[in-house]
Amino acid sequence: MDPKLFVTVFSTVFFAELGDKTQLATLLYAARSPAARWTVFGGAALALVLTSALGVLAGDLVSRYVDARTLARVAGMGFIAIGLWTLVKA
Repeated sequence: MDPKLFVTVFSTVFFAELGDKTQLATLLYAARSPAARWTVFGGAALALVLTSALGVLAGDLVSRYVDARTLARVAGMGFIAIGLWTLVKA
């Protein structure tokens, strides 16, 4: 295991997920069912693990056909486009 890569991925995903709609939905489920906190936690954790697994599998598949640098540029342009769209809609 590459510790530097692990810390980079962990911190990126951790900060990206803070305050997003997934976390807010989990908060609302936990508030509605305080006695079921561990059930809410388990469901949310499993969902995040599965979506992350899909991301890893898709990344592996795409990287076989698309150069990593090209993929990073396309992803960056996508994030910029979403940011611009968000600013225009606001």
